[in-house]
Amino acid sequence: MITYPRYKVAVAHVAPVFLDLPATVDKTCSLIEEAARHDAQLVAFPEAYLPAFPLWSALQAPLYSHDFFVRLAASAVTCPGPELARIGAAARRTGIFVSLGFNELSRVSVGCLWNSNVVIGDDGSVLNHHRKLVPTFWEKLTWANGDGAGLRVVETRLGRIGVLICGENTNPLARYTLMAQGEQVHVSTYPPVWPTRDPKHGGNYDLASAIRIRAGAHAFEAKAFTVVASAFLDAGTLEHLARAIPDAGRILEASPRSVSMVLGPTGDPVSEIASNVEGLLYADIDLSACVEPKQFHDVVGSYNRFDVFHLTVDRSANRPITFAGGAVAAAAEPAAREGEATAPAAMEIGEPL
Repeated sequence: MITYPRYKVAVAHVAPVFLDLPATVDKTCSLIEEAARHDAQLVAFPEAYLPAFPLWSALQAPLYSHDFFVRLAASAVTCPGPELARIGAAARRTGIFVSLGFNELSRVSVGCLWNSNVVIGDDGSVLNHHRKLVPTFWEKLTWANGDGAGLRVVETRLGRIGVLICGENTNPLARYTLMAQGEQVHVSTYPPVWPTRDPKHGGNYDLASAIRIRAGAHAFEAKAFTVVASAFLDAGTLEHLARAIPDAGRILEASPRSVSMVLGPTGDPVSEIASNVEGLLYADIDLSACVEPKQFHDVVGSYNRFDVFHLTVDRSANRPITFAGGAVAAAAEPAAREGEATAPAAMEIGEPL
């Protein structure tokens, strides 16, 4: 007989310690412990949380941003790596699941970064590792394209959990890929602010409105709970950017903020909505609420035509080099795998950090 878990989730509407990886890891572990003290079973952190979202790329021309890029690359995380090991240990110690956004550094290139996310189990293991498929607009100045290896829904005692990063939540094929794996809890992650125009000229991108539309659409179509984890724009980040970039403070202060929330399978919020205050947001979810709406409109079941529509997803991991044939190549192959060992195709699901 099927049972439907009921539990509390925590959304970390928080800021990193700007470009300070050790301090941000410390903050992450502290927040995991705080969420566990409040009986949360899952805590979701924002996009690129370790150790900063590259807002500078929106605020000045790229020829002025080299120093920021070098600092970000020096503070980026490998997967597996010591920083994720510490966070995995905190998850194991508290018995909580963690979704975490981070800047990922390639093991074979000191200048190749991805916008990545891991789902960490309550035993501290990596259940899934996803790289954002396509960086959005000015994000292309920082991150490389990801691949389909992380387009996976993981089966857990909390139900089937999937994650997409920011603009991927507007990609109907990526969203359907997770829906079609029986997703019950969807985590979507966002930055604190996303400037597209100087506010004095008007017409800036309304990030909060975009998040509400995307999150509501996915919750309604998937008949799943959607956990929206957006970052908070704190005084430390503002100070760092304003000190280095003319007009940064004015532009960021006047740009629309992101929001964090939890939505139910009807697309309606089941939590408070966080925006201007930093902290953990909690919500109780009951996965039995996902069942009845499937009677009405199940896009991965009875309300579809699989004889008419076909979707094929390539989940192979992109690698910079492939060795083939001969004893020499066989000896070199482990090093090649290590070069991009972060993709799920090269990991056992549940492999310890």
